Amino acid sequence: MDTELEAVLAIAREAAEIVRAVYRTTFAVEMKGPNDPVTRADREANTLICARLAETFPGVPIIAEETPPETAAEARRMVQNDRVFFVDPLDGTREFADRNPEFAVMIGLAVGGRATLGVVVMPESGEALCGRVGASSVAFVEGPDGVRRPLRVSAQHDPSMATMMVSRSHRPRLVEPLAQRLGVRRIVPCGSVGVKVARVSTGEADLYVHGGTGAKLWDTCGPEAILVAAGGRFSDLDGAPIDYAYGGLKLENGLVATNAALYDTVIEAISALS
Repeated sequence: MDTELEAVLAIAREAAEIVRAVYRTTFAVEMKGPNDPVTRADREANTLICARLAETFPGVPIIAEETPPETAAEARRMVQNDRVFFVDPLDGTREFADRNPEFAVMIGLAVGGRATLGVVVMPESGEALCGRVGASSVAFVEGPDGVRRPLRVSAQHDPSMATMMVSRSHRPRLVEPLAQRLGVRRIVPCGSVGVKVARVSTGEADLYVHGGTGAKLWDTCGPEAILVAAGGRFSDLDGAPIDYAYGGLKLENGLVATNAALYDTVIEAISALS
């Protein structure tokens, strides 16, 4: 048993119960900035996760969406640690506010600047996706009944037969020309980066591409670890690995999340479009 992964899973499930409880009430939606909503579910889950992680993993820095580092210098200092937790207490707040169940609680652990452990819990379905990358990689999904099954990405290698996940509310201009070049015919809009990557991890979809600089490291650390542990590939648009220790908190060059069979084809198509 991976005691570290089990502990993070228990924390994420506890936070998911908070999110689920708020979802069943009448709640206010505030705006932190343009197109950046927040609710008490975000804040309460954030508080719980950070407290539990600090108790369970003393001394490991925690970078969380609702309590980010106050300065760029502090962020650079925190990510220089060998082990850093990245927390998105409610990924898909817009969907949560719209009563769309495509939202998730996400915790990721980066070791040496690479996504190494991840847990993504879907509060409404009760499913939890978990992954650990390393010599003994493991990836599984746990149902609301506690039953677990292994996670494995699809083997689809034909882009024309692939399912492509795209953002519902922030679709980048890259999506349509890329889909056209690849010959992708099935495009599925979805909220939450975590949910979109989860669909690739379970084999329900085959690729997800996001351009621009909108995503943050807490959006990707947990989902990346799960996808890679399930046999998938994750990088920026140029095929470079995501560096969780570089000092900034934004993904400066988008993201690509695919099964292994399609990855090279997708990267080549993106390169041809640039």
